[in-house]
Amino acid sequence: MLTHLTIKNYALIEHLELDFSRNLNVITGETGAGKSILLGAIGLLLGNRADSKVLWNAEEKCVAEATFEIGNYHLQSFFEEVELDYADQTMIRREVSANGKSRAFVNDTPVTLDIMKQLGSRLMDIHSQHETLNLGDRDFQLRLIDTFAGNGRVKEVYQQQWKTTSQLRKQFEQRQAEATAIREEADFVKFQLDELTKAGLKETEQEELESQVSVLEHAGDIKSRFLMIESLLSEGEFAIDKSLHEVRSQLQAIASFVPSYKTLFERVDSIRIELNDIRQEIDRESEAIEVNPDQLQKLQDRLSLIYHLQQKHRKKTIAELLEIQRALEEKATKSTHLDDELASLERQIVEAERLLMEKATLLSQSRSKVLAGLCKKLAELASDLGMPDALLKSEMASVVPGPSGIDLIDLLFSANKGIAPKPLQQVASGGEFSRLMFCVKYVLAEKMSLPTLLLDEIDNGISGEVAIQMARLMQTMAQQHQLIVITHLPQIAAKGHSHYFVFKETIAKKTVSKIRLLNPEQRIEEIAKMIAGENPSTRALASARELMNA
Repeated sequence: MLTHLTIKNYALIEHLELDFSRNLNVITGETGAGKSILLGAIGLLLGNRADSKVLWNAEEKCVAEATFEIGNYHLQSFFEEVELDYADQTMIRREVSANGKSRAFVNDTPVTLDIMKQLGSRLMDIHSQHETLNLGDRDFQLRLIDTFAGNGRVKEVYQQQWKTTSQLRKQFEQRQAEATAIREEADFVKFQLDELTKAGLKETEQEELESQVSVLEHAGDIKSRFLMIESLLSEGEFAIDKSLHEVRSQLQAIASFVPSYKTLFERVDSIRIELNDIRQEIDRESEAIEVNPDQLQKLQDRLSLIYHLQQKHRKKTIAELLEIQRALEEKATKSTHLDDELASLERQIVEAERLLMEKATLLSQSRSKVLAGLCKKLAELASDLGMPDALLKSEMASVVPGPSGIDLIDLLFSANKGIAPKPLQQVASGGEFSRLMFCVKYVLAEKMSLPTLLLDEIDNGISGEVAIQMARLMQTMAQQHQLIVITHLPQIAAKGHSHYFVFKETIAKKTVSKIRLLNPEQRIEEIAKMIAGENPSTRALASARELMNA
């Protein structure tokens, strides 16, 4: 249950701290005093959207903080699941900075807003005024039925199977679209792949071919220059090898005189050996050179093919062309196996849909079993709230499986004898809607283990004896759950275990919302004001005491 609430710098609230009782807490105050603001601040703790516009002082951050006692609500597994330290007294906090940025904390550990929402949904259920309109919504009615039936686990299993089936269908659609695209371009892929495969490209061949073509294109010039080098090295009176041989002989004659002469001799001898190797290498290269126009043409044709493919595919190297070839091979292979994959997915979808219908049928049967009991229970409660002729019926039809199952359920209502029940949004008045929504909350409270329920003016459109009966039912609810009720009815305010009064003050030319816990005498005065206005008469005060003591 909610034990302590702190709100700082939110809308008209400068600083507010509240301690709530374990049972029925009522909050009253004039219209515009700040009751809805209090609700908005609590909403921050449940993960609702934050906006820097709500800051009372734009230069300071807003803080909403609540302490809950949760020892009896079996939330340890949730804390483990989201990797948070569990404590029987858990504190959640939300901070909104002046720039609109928001931070969330659970027991002083930073958490995501999603985790805060998940935890908040396990700690508190808030009924706001606009939620009453949801009563006519089929999805809301379906959630009501599932809660009444205790379908939490059955529905979770169904939704997991729905998710699996939906993912398989999506995967099949993607593969089918892929297959269509591949088939449409299959001929083009095959043509490109055949062209590259037929080319038989090798990663390093372009450099080798360009080198060979360069040699063959200049074969005559290269050969003549090799011959000239050979002549300079070996032929004629002044051939290099003859002169070098003579230099070697001269140095050899004096090599024994001084060590440095011997070194010179060895160096010249080394040059002579190297020169001889060079000449032999030139001979081999010269003999290998052949003027061969046919071979040149063949190599040029091969290079032209490579250049053509590079230009066609807008690539600069053979390595890039080979990468394209591999990608085309993958597409071709994928096309070959795509039909098998689609057939496999179809088989998986058939099985998934069989399991989905199996689980949907279980969920549907569970709903069907409780519909009559739910309608009877709601009608009995409605009768207690001044609608003795209230009649609720249900219509149930099967539809194709969806996220919530295979059921289309309408709750039909009639408040008067002889009037056929019709869908709620067509026949219920505002007051009837409020009473019915309270009946729904009463039924749900019996089925849920939420620590705290907060009802915001769920008593709209009712008065008199009906209000007294609603107050009694609230007291019954409060025996199992902490109940916080924002009300404008004195009958309900009088039945609270704790009564809080919201009011406005002007401080330094600025309006501030405040709230205080009323003592018994203050409660009588406030309830009398709710009955008779700002200056209650002695009779109104007596009526207030009577309501308090009833």
